[in-house]
Amino acid sequence: MTEKGLMGQFQQVRQTVADRTSDLVVTAIGFLGVPYRRGGNTAETGFDCSGFVRAMYNQTVGHLLPRRAEEQAAATQKIDRSDLKPGDLVFFKTMKRAFSHVGIYVGEGKFIHAPKPGAEVRVEDMSGSYWQRRFSGARRVAAAQDDLVKVSGD
Repeated sequence: MTEKGLMGQFQQVRQTVADRTSDLVVTAIGFLGVPYRRGGNTAETGFDCSGFVRAMYNQTVGHLLPRRAEEQAAATQKIDRSDLKPGDLVFFKTMKRAFSHVGIYVGEGKFIHAPKPGAEVRVEDMSGSYWQRRFSGARRVAAAQDDLVKVSGD
């Protein structure tokens, strides 16, 4: 019985994480077309890359990530590119720093992000030569562990 109960809790956690990840990607897609704004972190004022990622995670998962892309990389779990799942973070070296740009992986080799001044939130293919050359890592926000603790503690 104990084993069955634990498996039930585990399944519930997996479903909760899957639902939140799906919500995160769907919510992010809803912001397509919002203009880029350096330092921006709301749809009303516009987003920069890390402000966009931070707002999406805060709104859908209730997890407040640090403000800057490099801080977001440091605060999340490193994963292999081959292990990317929708909702994971993808980082690029667009300046002289390894983690100078961040987006949210949406699946099928694509990510959503706030790219640059004069542009809008959009989905792009990571296999394009620009992004492929600049890819600097993938990270996962460790929300699954928090959910497991909450469910186990009930």
